[in-house]
Amino acid sequence: MFYENTTNDPIDPSILPIYLISPLVQFWLYLIFLIPSIICTLFILYFLLFNRNLRRALNNHVIIVLLITVLFCEITIYPWMLYYFYHGSTWQRSYMFCSIWAYVDWTFYVMQIALFAWASIERHILIFHDGLVSTRKKRFFVHYLPIIIIIIYYFIFYFIVYFFPSCENTFSNTNIICISPCLYNSIGFRVFETMANNMMPSLTIVIFSIALLLRILRQKQRMRQAIQWRKHRKMTVQLLSISFLYLVVTCPYAFMSFLRRCGLPDDVGVDFENWTVFFSYYIVILFPFVAIFSLPGLSTKIKAIFQLQRPTRLIAPAILPLRNIRRNRQIVATTN
Repeated sequence: MFYENTTNDPIDPSILPIYLISPLVQFWLYLIFLIPSIICTLFILYFLLFNRNLRRALNNHVIIVLLITVLFCEITIYPWMLYYFYHGSTWQRSYMFCSIWAYVDWTFYVMQIALFAWASIERHILIFHDGLVSTRKKRFFVHYLPIIIIIIYYFIFYFIVYFFPSCENTFSNTNIICISPCLYNSIGFRVFETMANNMMPSLTIVIFSIALLLRILRQKQRMRQAIQWRKHRKMTVQLLSISFLYLVVTCPYAFMSFLRRCGLPDDVGVDFENWTVFFSYYIVILFPFVAIFSLPGLSTKIKAIFQLQRPTRLIAPAILPLRNIRRNRQIVATTN
């Protein structure tokens, strides 16, 4: 999502440069979070995939898909970014490699936002309309098919944008993202791509997350069923905690992109927009840390592994010495 505009073409906000921080500082700011994030991602995937109950839970399926996309990004584009920040523009890359990099970078970024947007909608179904997923056929159409459609749509859409456009993409080996899609020079395409693939998923996360919290609180107050609240609390906390991460990290960038499409001049809010681009890359790195504390049972398992739990004190019956037992018997016999 980094780009240096060397022409008079409109700037694509999805690939703006970061001038506010030196490349070496960016290198360390990403690296110190990346390594623990990879370890955390592997741990959660192992926990979810090898636990039969968690693997079959419908509310965990989108989280598993998101973690797989996170892991793929962490072992591909993030090492490439770190290498670029460390070596600078001296890294000579081919046109095909740059196209693959740009394709993976942007496709996975917007796809994971769309996947979690669907997760925020699906939570309403799982909690309030679970009859819609009561049979295998219903689960396929209501649960699995939307996930499949989202993945296929973004893979095909941006594959055409980066590899089969109707014009010629711009190649600049000095920029970190060295391919600029020529389709972004079309105002109509830019408006559609920003609204449909970026702005709408972000708004969906915000709206449906707030709506879920309000519905849960309203139902709890109206029906006064604490058992039902405890049953759905874990799914609600999981959604709201991850939603907060997306709200803080991705919404500022989506909002600035929307303002650009509405005619905001290129020289207004440039520094803030650069910061939003920089922090948008943390959505992948921070997602595992939020997920690991929002999934039920994981926190307890982590504490057990690192022996952070206090040892349980066992209270055993006191054992009197044999001498005291004999003395007590003599006292009882004398009294009698």
